[in-house]
Amino acid sequence: MQASDRFNINSQLEHLQAKYVGTGHADLNRFEWAVNIQRDSYASYIGHYPMLAYFAVAENESIGRERYNFMQKEKTIKSCSSGYEVKC
Repeated sequence: MQASDRFNINSQLEHLQAKYVGTGHADLNRFEWAVNIQRDSYASYIGHYPMLAYFAVAENESIGRERYNFMQKEKTIKSCSSGYEVKC
């Protein structure tokens, strides 16, 4: 592997990290990364109806109730992650 290849790979990685929030960056700690994963997962569950229906059946709740519960969890994650820091 040549030096130019390594530079190209690193520049591509930096471009992806700047473009997409979920890919992280060098200064991202474990807690912030985990919060991003949880938030993205809940947003995906809400946005994909079959997955939401699956959770509703598994928990014996209505689909609207599951959507509401996921939105409350997502809101809680957003509010507590802004100033909260855990030493990992």
